[in-house]
Amino acid sequence: MGLWGADDSLAGWAAVSSVALLLALLVDWRWGEPPVSIHPVVWMGRYLGWAGAHVAPLTHGSPPPHLQRRRSFWLGALAWCAGAGGVGALAWWLQSQLLQAPWWLACTLLAVLLKPMLAWRMLHREVAAVEQALSRSLAEGREQLARLVSRDVSQLSAAEVRESAIESLAENLNDSVVAPIFWFVLLGLPGAVVYRFANTADAMWGYPGSRGARYWQWAGKWAARADDVLSWVPARITALLLAALRGGLAWGQLAREARKTPSPNSGWPMAAMALALDVRLAKPGVYSLHPGGRAAGPLETRRAIQLGHKVVLAHAALAVAAHFFIAVWLQGWGGGLHG
Repeated sequence: MGLWGADDSLAGWAAVSSVALLLALLVDWRWGEPPVSIHPVVWMGRYLGWAGAHVAPLTHGSPPPHLQRRRSFWLGALAWCAGAGGVGALAWWLQSQLLQAPWWLACTLLAVLLKPMLAWRMLHREVAAVEQALSRSLAEGREQLARLVSRDVSQLSAAEVRESAIESLAENLNDSVVAPIFWFVLLGLPGAVVYRFANTADAMWGYPGSRGARYWQWAGKWAARADDVLSWVPARITALLLAALRGGLAWGQLAREARKTPSPNSGWPMAAMALALDVRLAKPGVYSLHPGGRAAGPLETRRAIQLGHKVVLAHAALAVAAHFFIAVWLQGWGGGLHG
């Protein structure tokens, strides 16, 4: 019998979603990412790469004229909506088919579909690899860091390399774990999939100017703003979890530090991580979070990863609770309508 064959269908689906989430995290912890050839996020990236070549004008050494910028904005918005709508519709259809499956099969298949939207194992291993490379030489540390960040790493000191790695861990803890789970709880598999599409689009298109001989200021503006909107609540949840698991942080201080960054969202988990570890995290010439903190050393990298593990576990527990709370609330609301 499918999940919707019983009166307690909402509770049943909450149970299936919760088990699937825990299984997805277990698969991520044990095996990590699926092969590139079948990775859904890689497919999203290929679509975005193809579409980007059609929506972002070539720079030709100077910004494009006003009319071309406006055209690129609307083309970028249309391409984003088409891609998000496509992956969201596919995820909705796949999830709807699972509603007819036995619970054990639904749990397993939903976990398989959800796992690629989560990337904690890959993230913390990449950050740990930066520390391992630094133990050999500064040049190797910089080279390893370049796999994680888009900034120029050629002049960074060892402490600055660590700061950048810890910042990337904090920011992507939200993007690769907290936010996909948040949207999965609210909207199921389509929520997690559309969020990952939006986050990937922002990473590939959301540049304030030129990159790769193309002008992204307007072509990527819709993608950047969409990611800002979808990440707003999860980024603050990430910051609150980091603060709570460190024994609490002053909200006013956290907010002041978070607002130092150009992004409306990434500053929150980064500031919380800086305060929780009592370290300075800075991007030279752009911002300095918790400037009174100590310089990042090898111990801080390990502590950041350990704190990230705790956030993932805590958020998973909250997500399971939220699934059942939402199911009970919807069931009670539906009962009230029919009472």
